[in-house]
Amino acid sequence: MGEKKAAEKAAEKAAEKAPAMPPGIPLGAEVLDRLFVTVQARKGADPETSYTAKLYSRGTAKIAQKVGEEAVEAILEAVRGDKAALAAESADLLYHLLVLWADTGLDPAEVWSRLAQREGTSGIDEKKSRKA
Repeated sequence: MGEKKAAEKAAEKAAEKAPAMPPGIPLGAEVLDRLFVTVQARKGADPETSYTAKLYSRGTAKIAQKVGEEAVEAILEAVRGDKAALAAESADLLYHLLVLWADTGLDPAEVWSRLAQREGTSGIDEKKSRKA
């Protein structure tokens, strides 16, 4: 089965598991989970035909650098006050972060779990708990 077909099948399976959203309600983490499946499917693909595969071929340090670049671009758009550009740069940042997670073997569920553990805890208290 080709890379594209495998990615499509994986995305379909992820979509089947995602809860139905009422019309007009944008998706949240579900879209990130589906994108992560696609990003993982690009491992080993041809870097000439897949930007994600090209990132993988450059190594973890280059992927991490791209995450940093996209974070700076998002920050700049936030400071400029351009919400549309901030949304676009935020999407780029999340995509590159997912590539970094996949490259290092970090499952998004681990991140979601950490966030859930922190839910309802003040940021100040959470930071104090890390120092202990």
